[in-house]
Amino acid sequence: MAKFSFIPKDMGFYDLFEQATANLVIAAEKLVDLFDNYEDVEAKAKELKELEHKGDVITHEVVARLHRTFVTPIDREDITLLVHRLDDVMDFIEAAGRTAFLYRIAQPTERAQELARVVLKMARKLNEVVPRLRRRDQFPWILKQCVEINTLENEADDVQHTALAELFEVCHLDACEVIKWREIYEHLENATDRGEDVANVLEGIVLKYA
Repeated sequence: MAKFSFIPKDMGFYDLFEQATANLVIAAEKLVDLFDNYEDVEAKAKELKELEHKGDVITHEVVARLHRTFVTPIDREDITLLVHRLDDVMDFIEAAGRTAFLYRIAQPTERAQELARVVLKMARKLNEVVPRLRRRDQFPWILKQCVEINTLENEADDVQHTALAELFEVCHLDACEVIKWREIYEHLENATDRGEDVANVLEGIVLKYA
């Protein structure tokens, strides 16, 4: 039996996915700015919270649209997985900024700045890839980009491992400072983990409909 044609009848889902990734890029840029230009931290953390709220609104609209739509362009479970994994990336970006503010971090570390830049690379890559999901002729290209996203996640892993090792090498840091930075590093690396999850969902969709 022939598969259902991958011709979306409701382009709104793709519009919402693209809004979500564009919002991620803005948030990741602000995260990099927070750690590279460490001033007005409270205001910058609030901006990230507003972007995180915007992401929640997009996620809720996708779920609401699912309830209103009889025929979806891709499987419902894939739509749900994709939008929630994108939302997860946003949650960890916001959490990194919020934690830096709440823990009264005096100055960011070079490793935090490095991790934030990897998060931004991943957000930009997702924003480049997700719009191509509309076009079947772009599926081979999407698969190649998913490999690049996995590479970025591995890069973030390496930076995090180095960052944690350095924490315990700096003897003047007390236990509280170590705990604070370990949590911030985890938020940053988790953002890239969830980005890899997005790539895995995209890969699954591509292979299913290729």
